[in-house]
Amino acid sequence: MKKIILSLALICCAFIFSCKKEKTDIDGNQDPLEVSNSIGDKFTANTAESVVNWTGFKLTGKHHGTIHLKEGFINIKDSLITGGQFFIDMSTITVTDLKTGDGKEDLENHLKGTGENEKKDHFFNVKKYPTSDFKISKVEKNGDKDIIFGNLSIKGITKAVNFPATIKISDNEVSINSEPLRLNRTFWNINYASKSIFADIGDKFISDEIEVQVYIKAKK
Repeated sequence: MKKIILSLALICCAFIFSCKKEKTDIDGNQDPLEVSNSIGDKFTANTAESVVNWTGFKLTGKHHGTIHLKEGFINIKDSLITGGQFFIDMSTITVTDLKTGDGKEDLENHLKGTGENEKKDHFFNVKKYPTSDFKISKVEKNGDKDIIFGNLSIKGITKAVNFPATIKISDNEVSINSEPLRLNRTFWNINYASKSIFADIGDKFISDEIEVQVYIKAKK
């Protein structure tokens, strides 16, 4: 029996570490980074081809969907990213794993905060905070990966984050394809059903972590 328990424990540990993604700091002390004035050529984000993919987790499963950009740009000098900023249209939050009439609209409205008054600030409250944004502070090379550093603002709160990404730069086009990044939503005051905020919530909690993956295409 002891051998069985030990084996199960090892399997669980292996699973946990194999699922580990890039995360924001556990204490939430990500003071915004200093961002200098961008230099170089300006590439304008193609909002039709750019997307933010998200996944939210709960005890009984997960949901995923997309959010689209309102506008954005990337600055390039000597084939390197020197800066950029992207404005995310929070009213475009879409749930893609549910069908119309099967809870899709209810969850989208809940996430946007467009339902009943007392539920407006449960998640993103898009009427009060219609856009989120990410501002690039620097890009560093780490082996064969590019690490993008910057400030992410959601619901009027700004935190520093960084994530690995595949960056492709040509004379007329730039693309950024990030690896999945796990964000602790409570750092941006998205507290609904958080076990770390509401200790007595039992098994009805929603994970503090939201996974996001970003694809940006910009043209000169």
